[in-house]
Amino acid sequence: MQLGHLDDLAALVAVGRERSFTKAAAKLGVSQSALSQTIRQLEARLGVRLLTRTTRSVSPTEAGERLMRTVGPRFEEIEAELAAVRELREKPAGTIRITAMEYATDAILMPKLAKLLREYPDIKIEIIIDYGLTDIVTERYDAGVRSGEQVAKGMIAVRIGPDMRMAVVGAPPYFKAHPEPKKPQDLIGHNCINLRLPTHGGLYAWEFERGSRELKARVEGQLTFNSTGQMLNAALAGSGLAYVPEGMVQGHIDKGRLKRVLADWCQPYAGYHLFYPSRRQSSAAFKLVVDALRYRT
Repeated sequence: MQLGHLDDLAALVAVGRERSFTKAAAKLGVSQSALSQTIRQLEARLGVRLLTRTTRSVSPTEAGERLMRTVGPRFEEIEAELAAVRELREKPAGTIRITAMEYATDAILMPKLAKLLREYPDIKIEIIIDYGLTDIVTERYDAGVRSGEQVAKGMIAVRIGPDMRMAVVGAPPYFKAHPEPKKPQDLIGHNCINLRLPTHGGLYAWEFERGSRELKARVEGQLTFNSTGQMLNAALAGSGLAYVPEGMVQGHIDKGRLKRVLADWCQPYAGYHLFYPSRRQSSAAFKLVVDALRYRT
């Protein structure tokens, strides 16, 4: 294939990822009709259909999927190299996209990045709050934040925070009407505030450990949220028990607004790590972000 046809392959990758000619055209800055014509010409040259089109959706055929799987990563590498070349100018610049949970963002990312952003006004940070196990390569994030044991194999992981503990908490008025649980099994019958994960739409199971015993509790209650911030607010309002990071509630515990239970069942675990693909070409801006977030004892 001639070098001039690389734009046609880039168009195919864009349509395949967006599953929409309209969205892909907007992303590429071309008209929908021009994009459709480009794909038709590419299919004609190759002699094989690459996309299946319906009135509602667009999806790659087996041949299209194979071509995207082979070519897509190459374009990402080219884009990364071009970004790295742009970073060779005097001031580091560019947008760094990170996916993280709400508490990690509030407790670690923002406090540590605030100084960096003041010193380097050409660096931009986009943080997407997500509780799912997002594939950062597929979703084209520069990095993600998870606890240590959740980092996928093949990724570079940089510790950005200390070890953590979870805490089961409730407001004093709640415990006036309900007995304090002494073991995880006692959570049955309690009004527990659940967290719904976007991955498979399931509810997060509360994890406990004491000595050699480990168990996951599937709790029930009247309220379910997709944000730990809302879970905390509900617990403060006396609506039930919440299972949230210890650092998020310690201040409320110290002031008597919340009471902690099952503390001996909540053991420390590996804290938050920033992770990114090992093959990623790091720009000057990205290196500064990693260094700013790195945990130092």
